[in-house]
Amino acid sequence: MPLPIRRALAHTIGLTLLLAPPLTAAATEPPVQVFAPIVVTAVMQDEPLTVTTNPKAPRQPVPASDGADFLKTIPGFAVIRKGGSNGDPVLRGMVGSRLNILVDGGQIGGGCPSRMDPPTAYISPQLYDRVTVIKGPQTVQYGPGNSAGTVLFERDFKRYTEPGHTFEGSLLGGSNGRNDQMVDLRAGTPDVYMGVSANHTHAQDYEDGDGRRVHSYYDRWNTDLTLGWTPDDDTRVELTAGKGDGKAAYAFSSMDGAQFLRESVGLKFEQRYAGGALQKLDAQLYYNYADHVMDNYTLRSPDPRSKMSMAMANDVARRTSGGRIAASFAWDESLELVAGADGSTNTHTARMGGPAGGKLPDYRTQPRLRDARMGSVGIFGELRWTVAERERVVSGARVDRAQARGYNLSTSGGTGGAAKGAASRASTLPSGFVRYERDLAAAPATVYAGIGHVERFPDYWELFGRHVDKSVAAFRGLEPEKTTQLDAGLQFGDGRRLKGWVSGYLGVVDDFILLDYGSGTAGKSQARNVQARIAGAEAGLVYAFDARWKGDATLAWAWGENRSDHRPLPQMPPLEARFGLTYDSGVWSVGALWRLATAQHRVAPGSGNIVGQDLGPSNGFGVFSLNAGWRLSRTLTLSAGIDNLFDKTYAEHVNAASAGLVGYVNTLRVNEPGRTGWLKLDVKL
Repeated sequence: MPLPIRRALAHTIGLTLLLAPPLTAAATEPPVQVFAPIVVTAVMQDEPLTVTTNPKAPRQPVPASDGADFLKTIPGFAVIRKGGSNGDPVLRGMVGSRLNILVDGGQIGGGCPSRMDPPTAYISPQLYDRVTVIKGPQTVQYGPGNSAGTVLFERDFKRYTEPGHTFEGSLLGGSNGRNDQMVDLRAGTPDVYMGVSANHTHAQDYEDGDGRRVHSYYDRWNTDLTLGWTPDDDTRVELTAGKGDGKAAYAFSSMDGAQFLRESVGLKFEQRYAGGALQKLDAQLYYNYADHVMDNYTLRSPDPRSKMSMAMANDVARRTSGGRIAASFAWDESLELVAGADGSTNTHTARMGGPAGGKLPDYRTQPRLRDARMGSVGIFGELRWTVAERERVVSGARVDRAQARGYNLSTSGGTGGAAKGAASRASTLPSGFVRYERDLAAAPATVYAGIGHVERFPDYWELFGRHVDKSVAAFRGLEPEKTTQLDAGLQFGDGRRLKGWVSGYLGVVDDFILLDYGSGTAGKSQARNVQARIAGAEAGLVYAFDARWKGDATLAWAWGENRSDHRPLPQMPPLEARFGLTYDSGVWSVGALWRLATAQHRVAPGSGNIVGQDLGPSNGFGVFSLNAGWRLSRTLTLSAGIDNLFDKTYAEHVNAASAGLVGYVNTLRVNEPGRTGWLKLDVKL
């Protein structure tokens, strides 16, 4: 840990011990209450197919640097590692636009053709109040294409009953120069409110378990401002604006991310009604701009032996704007309906060059050339019907019109054609689902089963990305992906000691979009449609042995088959289990986390997704970690952890191939960090 960070944490903790009123444990019998965890090691499903969690809470592994880092702590998720940050989230083996990610209700898209900047690269989880994951095609409210699931990063602002303010902040220090700072200040009156949130996160290159340095440096910051008007209890108008930037080194690529500029603006309106069927009206407009610069000279030196021997840069940008309007109705407390419309449009531009004074023109002086424009508009309705006291039916339907236009496509076939031109395409995409839920009378449990169908338009990376055939024929020939999936499960708990769930899914994917990675001078990469089958299961259990001891376990398994080629679907994560044990006295806690992943032999080398390809079989591994927490007072909490306690050398199966950089030891996959220590102080006033 850098000396300035150590000193800052030492001074802060020392001052806290002198000034903070102590929080003492009861001297008699342990309280009946089972304390909320200081350090989160297991995120549990709250209701059928839905996970809701607090992104501000400390968690192990080391608290997240970006959105993908955060999601990997939720059962069913994996992350394709590329360096120290900006990995790509994978849910149930599915990646890219199969996972619909919304930030404050709006979409933000990355621009890199090699997927250096997925949407989660622009998200700082601790600046949000709630993260909700809806697994599978089991909602239609949040846009098209959510075949794997939907992720909502949300902030909560409510009307103040009297003038007041709140403050949350944190400091984090750790191995490999890791240091984070976060503040979230809110204030308001019954008429107006405001919020200012900001964070900064930084880390140097980490080492794997064998002491090999991985090109993984990153540094990023984000700031967001919220202004709200609440003239009465039923009306809210909210304006938001935000900006962020950063840079990140990549072990999987011949370039690094030298800029991750984000600019966001949003406007929301909410009106509640009483005395009729109409309960609430929501409307929203948003604008998100991402400007991403990749180069080979800011965070490394150009390799004279490589194909990129001179200093080069590529600047890509995407402007996304959209909106949503929805009305909520209720009749007789048994029938609820949300109906509305949403849409978005985005334009992608690119320019190339090098640094000022280099052999290539300064990229900042070059014009931005538009290469793609994409958009969609849809209408939806989602109904919740309470059939009887213990029975519910939830269903929904939506239809979208999606379109795309490419401006720099080869008209003579293949990626090497000299003639270039523009082409357009559009599709009408229906989606829907129905789910039955029943509360069991014999036990506090809910069983459910639902079937959903979703059609997904090819995304930017599947139509225009680095690893596809950018010809007019390929652009027009790639069919939308059609997923029909059955989800079923059991949610149970006694409300005191026990909580758990088990779920499974089985799906048929027609026209699954698969990427074939070319090799050598004769090969070329392309995206094509195949017929696929998918299946999987997840489970979780938390049990409080008494008021202080608690154990938890989660399990996730995903399976996929390419039936057209009679081989597995690529980049499927192996069976994974996590076991945790925690002792919490109410003042302090200690815990352990043991994560196990089996070997993965079901692979399809040469095939992959928009992020990476299968690199061959992978070995299983087990990683053991420890954590501790101390509630210094009702406003201050200190937490710490050691991840990968035994300094294990391992790599995740879903992975991007290592680039073999000069000055670094080459490995097939990007290895995970070795032993990592961290210390975090949270303040809540």
